[in-house]
Amino acid sequence: MADSARSPAILVEGLAKHYGAVEALAGIDFEVARGSTVALLGGNGAGKTTTLAILLGLLVPSAGRVEVLGSDMLRHRYRVLPRLNFSSPYVDLPHRLTVRENLTVYAHLFGLADVAARVAALAKDFAVDHALDRPTGRLSSGQRTRVALAKALLNEPELLLLDEPTASLDPDTADWVRSYLMAWRARTGATLLIASHNMAEVERLADEALILKQGRIVDRGAPTALIAKHGRATLEEVFLDIARRPGEAAA
Repeated sequence: MADSARSPAILVEGLAKHYGAVEALAGIDFEVARGSTVALLGGNGAGKTTTLAILLGLLVPSAGRVEVLGSDMLRHRYRVLPRLNFSSPYVDLPHRLTVRENLTVYAHLFGLADVAARVAALAKDFAVDHALDRPTGRLSSGQRTRVALAKALLNEPELLLLDEPTASLDPDTADWVRSYLMAWRARTGATLLIASHNMAEVERLADEALILKQGRIVDRGAPTALIAKHGRATLEEVFLDIARRPGEAAA
């Protein structure tokens, strides 16, 4: 598929991943339109992390097709990697390096110009400028989450993959981060794919939610549409209904 504004940011067809007899993904299909925010929902073991890892080129699927920003991730991932980024509070930056050193290393890896200014601007945006010369391992969990988000935006990615983006943040800071991400997407036209257990966050940020269960997409739609479809008051109630059912057909 040619890389153009008309092609989806992410195209997944028949994506499967097996670990021996364990079926982490059972042939899922979905698209993410450019400039949209899509959320991956599901309990532990549903397949969210496996999906993100395959999209990042960290895992090779057992079957299926994956295109990111118009390129086949299995054959041409190095065309795409400079144009995307990723953040997770569960993936630590090197603890012995200072915040400034960590951000500077990643800025150079992306080949950025005026690295010092870019690092300083993002550190200020995420309120870690006072900690730039502190070892990353000595930060609080909330500060480390903010540094990870700053790292993820260094290269102004066209596609941003986020795993629990506001984990460990206090409610006020988490609210600020959500507002920042919404404004950043509106300004840049970037695409976001978010894995989250925070249903209120998904209601606020996502244009569409994909609900995974046991490696299958069992429902999908705009958060408001899913709430109406299931006759519930919140997306969390929808999620709990689906999670507690003994079986579910793929959507």
